[in-house]
Amino acid sequence: MAKRKSSIPTYQRKRKGRRGFLGWLWRIVLGLFLFSILWVVAYRFVPPPITATMIGDLVGGRGLDKDWMSLDEMDRDMVRAAIAAEDGKFCQHNGFDFEAIEDAMKRNASGGRIRGGSTISQQTAKNAFLWQGGGYVRKGVEAYFTFLIEQIWGKRRIMEVYLNVAETGIGTYGANAGAQRYFGHDASALSATEAARIAAVLPLPKKRGAVAPKGFTRRYGNTISARIGQVRRDGLDACVYQGATVPKDKTPPPSKAPRELPGSEYETATPPPPEATVDTPAIEEPTVTTDANGVEATPDLVPDEPVASPPVEEPTAPPPTESPAHN
Repeated sequence: MAKRKSSIPTYQRKRKGRRGFLGWLWRIVLGLFLFSILWVVAYRFVPPPITATMIGDLVGGRGLDKDWMSLDEMDRDMVRAAIAAEDGKFCQHNGFDFEAIEDAMKRNASGGRIRGGSTISQQTAKNAFLWQGGGYVRKGVEAYFTFLIEQIWGKRRIMEVYLNVAETGIGTYGANAGAQRYFGHDASALSATEAARIAAVLPLPKKRGAVAPKGFTRRYGNTISARIGQVRRDGLDACVYQGATVPKDKTPPPSKAPRELPGSEYETATPPPPEATVDTPAIEEPTVTTDANGVEATPDLVPDEPVASPPVEEPTAPPPTESPAHN
């Protein structure tokens, strides 16, 4: 039996096929767009149950420790420390600090350690919805989600999600779980030093520890601790508490650092490698004073061990000079 020939011309059949493909592509794009909106709206009211980074820790056998704490309960110094360390213009920008991005590009072009210009909003979008790495493709999607959360969540919710999903140690997520990990108490009452040390861990949580930090991590924590006062003085965290209840100041309990940190076999206190990304704070550097021995003095910090005074050398008499010979 002969195959029946279609009465539709070939060129029309090809055009119809292209329209069918474009139609399906349009439906997929529209579906993803609607799904992303619903996803962001849902996280406006419920805590993100899990993130891609958390899944990576579970698959890698590093475990998962997280304990959500609302900003109504969390110590305000933790918010101030995050702003001091990561994004001094958090309350001023709409999700993107173009000046910081431009400065980072200039520094990176000149060589040396690579630094990023990501805001807390951008980091929250990445942590909550996306994955680590990915280059320019992920950065583009990150910008889209950053715009959405700025419009749908607002500053307070962005900060709340950031401080609860950011990685603060091996298999540890959020400031509250980090405080329990490093200091043996929750994040409802933190000293400025404790909050600063948690913030100092954020850029490289798998490489740094907040318990008795040394080297770069300690110096960075000192700087953040000094900047907390500037954030408080200038009201740089005001947008987070606008129209909301400000948590009462509580006296932090004594730190009770555990003898062995979970995942400590992965964690070091070494400086970040040259290829690491460290977001440059937008707050000016604090004035560093020195004592009589030339040792830097940093507020709110106690040295790990007493600093010995440099030995004083006894003055030595000049060598005797020979008298000129008399002829």
